[in-house]
Order: sequence, then structure tokens, then C-alpha cells
Amino acid sequence: MLAQLPEFDLNFQLSGPKDPMKYDSLDQFLKTGQAALAKGPVALIFAEDDVELASTLRHHLNLGFTATVVFMPAEFTLDDDLAGRVHRVTFRSAPRTTVFEAINRVIQAAPGVWMYYCYNAEYLFFPFCETRTVSEMLAFHTEERRNAMLCHVVDLYAGDLAAHPNGVDAEGAMLDRVGYYAHTRHDSDGQPMDRQLDMSGGLRWRFEDHIQYERRRIDRIALFKSAKDVALMPDHTFNAPEYNTYSCPWHNNLTAAICSFRAAKALKSNAGSTFDIASFQWRNSTPFEWHSRQLLDLGLIESGQWF
Repeated sequence: MLAQLPEFDLNFQLSGPKDPMKYDSLDQFLKTGQAALAKGPVALIFAEDDVELASTLRHHLNLGFTATVVFMPAEFTLDDDLAGRVHRVTFRSAPRTTVFEAINRVIQAAPGVWMYYCYNAEYLFFPFCETRTVSEMLAFHTEERRNAMLCHVVDLYAGDLAAHPNGVDAEGAMLDRVGYYAHTRHDSDGQPMDRQLDMSGGLRWRFEDHIQYERRRIDRIALFKSAKDVALMPDHTFNAPEYNTYSCPWHNNLTAAICSFRAAKALKSNAGSTFDIASFQWRNSTPFEWHSRQLLDLGLIESGQWF
């Protein structure tokens, strides 16, 4: 049974379609599902497998997205309470480039809309998300003349791999409380890029021998406003340099975190790494509290001027 995450005490009504909305393909969704993209913020969730898919959807529905779109294979099932609240698009997330291609098609189909993307077993946290909606947060961010938000992918992992050999344990999730690093990003000529950083840390840092170099970064521009001239690149950055910045030139801005079991799943499903990893725990592991306050205290998200 999929683990149930803690219910947030939110003071707003969940929104979503009253009847199940199913689309046989991305083409059909873009042709007939425009109502889901009419007003943001819209969550785009890609199911690479069915691990913690239900908890992922429930978590993001609780955050107050105007619409939640899940891209998933036809053979995956959804609980009845979820099927009536999400737009379901038949889709396979392999090879990985198909996800970026799909997002870019959605961007072009609905310019001017705040969007968010993640994979299953990933959970968005932003400052004060237990009492404020993602719409409220993005309204403030927009007032700060920002069209994108930096997110840090914070690796979650099972504390006991004997009990949870796939590396996923929502009820007993752990994270690293230290070991995160920022490196100045450089352009193709070796020049520093303004207000852009390459972030590293978590499982991708500790088990870097098993992670391809280009997959080790933990920064992701997962929240953004779509535009006709904007495209998402396969390295989770955008072709518009300002979208990739962590703040405006005048002061710090909001940042968010995507707490993710994705690296743990990959390390334990890959034959080249699974037998080399008996445990993900180390001296700086700590239980994940499923609360934005912990991420603020650890410096993994930034409230900026929003209080």
C-alpha cells in the first residue's frame, strides 16, 4: 500500500475537474484539454513508475494548484478520489528527453501561465506551504518581477534498505542535513554567469561515482511562467538566462525545494550501484519532518522578502 503523507491544515478549497479527465495522448490533451491550461499555476507530474504516485498527486493537490496534469502509462491505476481531480494523459517518460519535449509543447500551447513540473515520488515544498497556497506564493513572486523560481532537489531516502530495498520509505524518510555546495556557473567561454549557480549535494554528491557527471546537479527551475520564446533544456535549465538566476539583482528571492526519492530509486534499481550500497545513512542523516520549517532551518529554501 502506498504510504499516506501527513495532511496539511490548509484554509482553502481544493479545486479540480468534477469528472475524470482522460486523454489518450499528449496530442489529444493539447487539442481538447485547453481548459486545464487556461489559468495557472498548473502542475505537470510525470510518472516514471508507480512508486508513491498517489502520494505525489495528493501532496500537490493539497498545495492548491489550479490544475494537476499527470502523464502516465495506460496500465497504471489511480484511486477513484484522485481520478476525478486530475487530468490524466497517457504517456511514457522514457527516454528521458520525451519529458522535456512534452513540457515544451505545453509551454507553447499555453503561454503566460505559471507551471511546475516534477516526477513521481517528488514533493514540492516552499516557505510556509502548510498555510499558504502555491498561487499566493507565486503572486508575490510575480510582484517581484520574477518569471521563474530556483528549486533545490533534496534527496530523500529510506533509512533501512533491508526493509525498503527500492530506497523509498515515505514514513521513515531521511535527508542529509549538511553537504550542499554552490559553484559559480560559467558560459562556454569560461566566463562567470550572472546570478547563476550549479548546486550539488545529497546522494548525487555522496555516491557520485555512480552518477553521470551531467546528472549530479541538484538545481532545477521547476516553477516558471511559460512564454512563446522560452524552452526547457534537458539539463533542467531554460534557454532564457534570466530564468536560470537564483534572485533578482536587488535582493534575495523566494526559492523552493523538491524533496525527491528519485536518486535513491535510481541508485537501488541500477545493477551497477545497488550491490555497492548497503545503506544510504551516514553521520549527517536526519529524519525528514515533511515540513517547510525544517528546510528553512537547514537553508535549503529561502523566504526572501515574503513573510
